[in-house]
Amino acid sequence: MTSSRATDLGSEWLSQAGLRPTRQRVALAALLVGDGQHRHVTAESLFAAVQDSGDSVSLATVYNTLRAFCDAGLLQEVTVDGSKSYFDTNTHDHPHFYWEDENRLSDAPADQLEISRLPNAPEGAEIASVDVVIRLRRTPADT
Repeated sequence: MTSSRATDLGSEWLSQAGLRPTRQRVALAALLVGDGQHRHVTAESLFAAVQDSGDSVSLATVYNTLRAFCDAGLLQEVTVDGSKSYFDTNTHDHPHFYWEDENRLSDAPADQLEISRLPNAPEGAEIASVDVVIRLRRTPADT
């Protein structure tokens, strides 16, 4: 089970977004923000973490809850390879590193990224956001 401090932080996080604190939402929120640290999770990794914590939440509920958290502005969805979604508790615009060898997403230093110009959006469209995912793979050890 998660600590009462983590549960309190998770409940507060939900209430700030105007979301009803159901048992499942609070359990997932406590895992996402209960220690005050930002994290990147997949639905599957969050499902495993909630199972490990002793709470009972279905994988379908995890998916639905992550979508509700995104819709409420609590999470940012980052898609890698067009099929793998990660959910980031840091909702401010920032770039990411995707570690191909580990299937892991981490924050990249935003102060080192410079985008000097974007292409014009096609007529009748506007740029909603720009996602920067820098793919990394470990270099072979020197032999």
